[in-house]
Amino acid sequence: MTPRGSPGKPGRGRHAALLLAAGAALAAFLGADYALGQLALVATFAIAGLGVVLIVGQAGQISLGQGALLALGAYTQGLLVRHGVPAALSLPLAIAVAAAGGWLASLPAHRLGGLYFAMSTLAFALIVEEVLVRWRTLTGGAAGLGVPALVIGPFTADSAAAQALVSTLALALAWWACQRWVDSRLGRAWRAVRADEDAAAACGIDRVRVKRAAFILGGGLSGLAGALYAHWIGFLSPEQFGLLLSFELLMLAFIGGVRHLAGALWGALVIVAIPQSIAVLRDLLPADLANTAGLELLLFGVVLVAVVRWRPQGLAGS
Repeated sequence: MTPRGSPGKPGRGRHAALLLAAGAALAAFLGADYALGQLALVATFAIAGLGVVLIVGQAGQISLGQGALLALGAYTQGLLVRHGVPAALSLPLAIAVAAAGGWLASLPAHRLGGLYFAMSTLAFALIVEEVLVRWRTLTGGAAGLGVPALVIGPFTADSAAAQALVSTLALALAWWACQRWVDSRLGRAWRAVRADEDAAAACGIDRVRVKRAAFILGGGLSGLAGALYAHWIGFLSPEQFGLLLSFELLMLAFIGGVRHLAGALWGALVIVAIPQSIAVLRDLLPADLANTAGLELLLFGVVLVAVVRWRPQGLAGS
């Protein structure tokens, strides 16, 4: 077995150095406040990406409804904060509601597998989005919902620096927890189910229970990301959590490297950087081409094809 950080694999130190260099370059070009705001978003999306890595990369299940779990965390946090619930209580509740959503999404695993199970998660995402639109008295429907800044005791995250601090601390905690899960007996069971479900079952592994655990933990991580996202953006509406977000989160994991925890961070960097690249491209391209609808999706596709062609294991892969 090749040890972590050996010359054959990108180590944690190398990832950290490259990310710090990217952050320093971003701060130099775009300004400290803007760079810190982007850092908060990268860390938030990386937390959601960790959930996808657990479900897809470790347990081998395709989830097309991760955006819905993010929405459950965001709306739970937003609604609780608007009713005066302190963050120390609302954040765990947002995580719990999203984890319960993950459990709900995993129920078809009893009878379905492969593409059919993936389609059931897609149906779950559509149902959640429809509920957010139609339950206007609770969610505000298409008119949306305002969310104040995060307040934890005397600390208020109302600046880019404060948001970046909270997001990076939350990411560090989520990363630590994911590393523990991946290295545990549960992590070994995930990889066994991913490699061969029938062989895993023959070895005494309850494959349904193992898949469900991945969805519950992945849902909780998405709930945490959604709660932070709600505070950083300050406004929630159902279209923010549509199918496009679920596909973006899936692409995040595959671009970064779905088998590696570091893949969530690399993928989040790409996901956040693409809209900035679009802004630059619009200034450089001819007007007709720059104003073309779907330019962002086109760039997503180009990046995904390039990664599949030259880095099939993702940016964090060997």
